Amino acid sequence: MNINNLFDVSGKVVIVTGGSRGIGEMITAGYLANGAKVYITARKEAPLILKAKELSEQYNAECIALPCDLSTISGINNFYDQISDKEDYIDILVNNAGAAWGEPYESFSEGGWDKVMNINVKSLFFMTQKFTNLLKANASIDDPSRVINIASIDGMGISASETYSYSSSKAAVIHLTRHLSRKLVGENINVNAIAPGPYPSQMLGAALNHDYTAAAAANPRKRVGTPEDIAGLAIFLSSRAGAYTVGETITSDGGIVKTAGHNLSIE
Repeated sequence: MNINNLFDVSGKVVIVTGGSRGIGEMITAGYLANGAKVYITARKEAPLILKAKELSEQYNAECIALPCDLSTISGINNFYDQISDKEDYIDILVNNAGAAWGEPYESFSEGGWDKVMNINVKSLFFMTQKFTNLLKANASIDDPSRVINIASIDGMGISASETYSYSSSKAAVIHLTRHLSRKLVGENINVNAIAPGPYPSQMLGAALNHDYTAAAAANPRKRVGTPEDIAGLAIFLSSRAGAYTVGETITSDGGIVKTAGHNLSIE
């Protein structure tokens, strides 16, 4: 029961959607640093290709950029065709690509609702559906393939921000993870989710002007998440150590959700 074997992901073939920045980049880096081959995808071609080159050189590993718009079925099909031309199987699918939208309740737009739901929920389901055959191809009872959905603690509690479609979409991801796990576990595909709290990212940074001081001070751990925190969880779920974990959503938030509590004292 050697620790190197328990958490070994070397040689695995991985897809990380939205893998060129933020949490997706952190997870991609974790896989590459530990010997996996990673395909990353995003809509913006130039920065995606640049990031893949940068990560490949940094970790002396294979990171391949395949630009695609996964918010549409045609985009998902196009991405699948590119992958299936290159690989006979996929070991790990990380559904990380996501969008957020904030707008006052009174004027919250249909466009803001649909954009978020399309990429955060619809895309996640149809990506998993489309890639099921490639996930099954190399899976076994002892070494199942893995699907890791990136949810959010906003899907577990009520955000103070007016991000109605985002929080609803992430709650849907958590429930969809359980539903997909029931469907796919018999095919030797383990489906789990990670619900991050505050991590340095484009999405959170835009809301905080990229100043995480207040977010760190308000966190029970007095910091925001690091690449090691999120990549470590992804590697656990992808390795022998996580092979018996199915249908779970693991929070990675420094204790925000589980230590919130209530103070009902009257001064």
